[in-house]
Amino acid sequence: GGFTLPIIPNPREVIVSKDAPNFPLSSSTRIVLSDETAKVAQFEADLLSEFIRTRTGLVLPSVQPSTTSDTSTGNTIHLVIRKSSKGDDGEKQNQAYDLSVTSNKVEITSCHAAGLLYGIQTLRQLLQKESTIHPNSNQWSIPCVTIKDMPRFHQWRGLHLDVGRHFFPVQDVKRFIDLMSLYKYNVFHWHLTEDQGWRIEIDKYPLLTAIGSKRDATPVLNDRENLDGKPYGPYYYTKDEVREIVAYAEARHIKIVPEIEMPGHTAAVLAAYPHLGCVGKDYNVKCYWGVDYEVFCAGNEDTFEFLQDVLSEVMKLFPNSEFIHIGGDECPKKRWRECPKCQRRIKEQGLDNEKSLQSYFIRRIETFLNAHGRRLIGWDEILEGGLAPNAAVMSWRGTEGGIEAAQSGHEVVMTPTSHCYLDYYQTLDTDNEPPAIGGHLPLSKCYEFDPTMGVAVNDQRYILGGQGNVWTEYIPTMKQVEYMTYPRAAALAESVWSMPERRHFRNFCDRLEVHRSLLDSLGVNYHRREVKEGVD
Repeated sequence: GGFTLPIIPNPREVIVSKDAPNFPLSSSTRIVLSDETAKVAQFEADLLSEFIRTRTGLVLPSVQPSTTSDTSTGNTIHLVIRKSSKGDDGEKQNQAYDLSVTSNKVEITSCHAAGLLYGIQTLRQLLQKESTIHPNSNQWSIPCVTIKDMPRFHQWRGLHLDVGRHFFPVQDVKRFIDLMSLYKYNVFHWHLTEDQGWRIEIDKYPLLTAIGSKRDATPVLNDRENLDGKPYGPYYYTKDEVREIVAYAEARHIKIVPEIEMPGHTAAVLAAYPHLGCVGKDYNVKCYWGVDYEVFCAGNEDTFEFLQDVLSEVMKLFPNSEFIHIGGDECPKKRWRECPKCQRRIKEQGLDNEKSLQSYFIRRIETFLNAHGRRLIGWDEILEGGLAPNAAVMSWRGTEGGIEAAQSGHEVVMTPTSHCYLDYYQTLDTDNEPPAIGGHLPLSKCYEFDPTMGVAVNDQRYILGGQGNVWTEYIPTMKQVEYMTYPRAAALAESVWSMPERRHFRNFCDRLEVHRSLLDSLGVNYHRREVKEGVD
């Protein structure tokens, strides 16, 4: 058939009942859930009703079966939480769902509220205006289908947002999370600290935000060598705002991984607390982009005390975040080589060199996090000088770091620049694009991403999943974030959710073409160029 179901990511199994008339949506349609289901999934039912209202204008109440005369035949949408059965692979099964649509009944079934939400997002993508079939109709309906679905990677389908280079207020972050949820992402990596700004309130160290959350200027967008002369900030999230965002994400079954950068990318901290650096004075929150060679002093005990205090407050704000990201990337060793305290530490600990000193630094932080029931994850530079024992690795400089970590039994999230860096240009026609950091990452290349590429079959169990990264040097607004992130993040979502045999770029583009109307209705500022560019 010429009919394309606009579902992204593509489900595991889809059967279309071609001859059955669509399920009609009207003001008499009801959302039905049992008392048991309502206990755990009332929020999901309310989301469904909200999705339908904003898309169609129809307000559908959710009801318990006992209060309706005969729900078995009526025009109803049933949400069902089933008992999980013995053979279920717990976590993964929680994200599985079945969706069946007949002409008079829609049913979404899962053994967990997370799976139910994924089924609801699929249903939301299937809402269609009859006018696509009958030109003058204003009626909304859902095509008759049977879908069985579960994710390929259940642990880590991630998107990252850098709020250090440019800050995004709470409403923007919620919007980012809403769009993630539409594509069944389940990890939000929140990059909270940078040379150019510290963005999270810490009670014990008020200067982090009083001084560290503002900078004197920012590079002009189309020329990183020249500053705009405008003070930027103070911009940061209060503790209450962090809690609000955490609750918002968790309600949508998205885990947050907060990132506190160390030992490098720390100019904003040193501007506030200069004694934590090797030189000890004259630091500023960095205005220019790029890597700064001012880093934490690894020979100073105060550094570790400071980081343990900060991480203690961070863990309280993110009570359910198993992983705490400590950065670990791009840490120049120049200051350590010149610093008597760092050199003394190398000698006392019997370390080989500055690379081993970085490893010592990360291990100490890991021991602290592990003692509090958390796990450390960092960029692949943490492999240099030997990896901390239980640490997970985020492989960004290609996939080699991830492959090496998996070989030695460490868990890995793949996010190579080649496929996952959403700050790169989307087309080669850069004159007609807003300024970006460089690179070239078209939609088709994102779509080719597979977190297990190059990983030996026996090591693939260590691959948690994959992630797209939005670095914001050149991205000052949420509109621009959306432009750089979509539709590429829709392609990445499919690469971490769908089975390889369910993935064909041509077919994805056909689905995206129909799916665009949903993005239009949400006012998403996605990259609108001919989505089939490069296919034909």
